[in-house]
Amino acid sequence: MQALLHAISGVLTLIFMGLIGCYLAKIGWINKDNKALLPKLVTNISLPLFFIYNITHAFSHDQLLHLITGSIVPFISIGVCFILSVFLARFMSKKGHRGIFQSTFTTSNTIFVGLPVTMALFGEEAIPYTLLYFFANTTFFWTLGNACIQADSKEFSYQQMFTLKTLRRIFSPPILGFLASLIILILDIPLPKFFMDTAQYMGNLTTPLALIFIGVTLYSMGLKKIRFDLGLIGICLGRFIIAPLSMYLLSFIFPIPELMFKVFVIMASLPAMIQTVVLSSLYNTDTEYATLVVSATTLLSIITIPIYMVLLS
Repeated sequence: MQALLHAISGVLTLIFMGLIGCYLAKIGWINKDNKALLPKLVTNISLPLFFIYNITHAFSHDQLLHLITGSIVPFISIGVCFILSVFLARFMSKKGHRGIFQSTFTTSNTIFVGLPVTMALFGEEAIPYTLLYFFANTTFFWTLGNACIQADSKEFSYQQMFTLKTLRRIFSPPILGFLASLIILILDIPLPKFFMDTAQYMGNLTTPLALIFIGVTLYSMGLKKIRFDLGLIGICLGRFIIAPLSMYLLSFIFPIPELMFKVFVIMASLPAMIQTVVLSSLYNTDTEYATLVVSATTLLSIITIPIYMVLLS
């Protein structure tokens, strides 16, 4: 019962911050003209600084090398889910939606939902494991996931995949911040106190800004448009059952610490990435369907997150 109350409390905290975003969108403080500022602040400023501060404080050089070996588990889990998604997309998703199906079936919203959730449920001790899953998830999304969504476009050609723009998306500011923090820790580079204090304060903006953006996005999407077709049902099965189940089964093959296991399962069970909508719009695919997938999985996660927290207790 205590685990259930703790899970519900953590999720309610996230929901409340999301509702603030809904309210700000409703009264017009945040609208279509300025809402893009929130993800820009998170992606380009607060999140990279969050990584630099927390990774350099979370563990030592030796602990980092030990933890990195655990990153193989999310990479394998994501790879297994992708193979399943390619097979299932042929039967559960229509042409023009298969790339979105494969990408959202496989990858989860590790930052805008995952980071706040794991910190609320497990505390700061979960940050290193959250970052390991983030690295595997983000690497996949901006490579194979990006290619799958792009392949839904009628103008798609394989030459478009190998461009400088694609490379820049892979090495986004969060990934660069993550890699920079690893280099700083491995090489034991001292950073001035004023910079680390700035990184701490700015990094602390990540969770509230991310959740406010989630609330604004859900409000702008409109819940009345959500309809469950076979493809969306398949995506939900992938996000909330198959992905966490694959992580659970892999833990028998690759023994990992208990907290790492719990964080990985929670991260695997999260909703689809919001950036799916961005890429769908960029490649002129079915943006409305991508929005539907993100909306439905985000709302369902309000139910599934407490369930998994109780199951893992």
